[in-house]
Amino acid sequence: MNLFENAQKFFHNCESLKGWDTCKDLVAENAPFQGQCEPLLEIKTVEEYVGWMLGFGAITSGCSYELHSSSFDEANNTALFFATYTATHTGEGGPVPPTNKTTNAHYVYSLKMNDEGKIVSMTKIWNAPWTLRELGWME
Repeated sequence: MNLFENAQKFFHNCESLKGWDTCKDLVAENAPFQGQCEPLLEIKTVEEYVGWMLGFGAITSGCSYELHSSSFDEANNTALFFATYTATHTGEGGPVPPTNKTTNAHYVYSLKMNDEGKIVSMTKIWNAPWTLRELGWME
């Protein structure tokens, strides 16, 4: 079993907004999530994060991502993914009416894997205020 391949599958499924059904077999039960930024403070599990991404995608159009770099640290069973997420706020449901503004936000996923090939914890490193300002959600 290739731990990095499983991490890659999760990353691409989550970022492509395919939802929990395509991610759940790659994640340990109740795997914790951390993201030290305001929009994600209430998110405690990887499952909740995947759902949050789906909700964010529902109010933005043209959602896409560009993966710049990925790596796997075998000594720590940890995969890292550095990417840019692009989306335009066109749908109802955000903190303000649709702004039709676009964000191009850099972020990093850190996925800790177990020996069975499942994600046991996830951390997202993301400058949320940058994204929120680009979308016109804050000044």
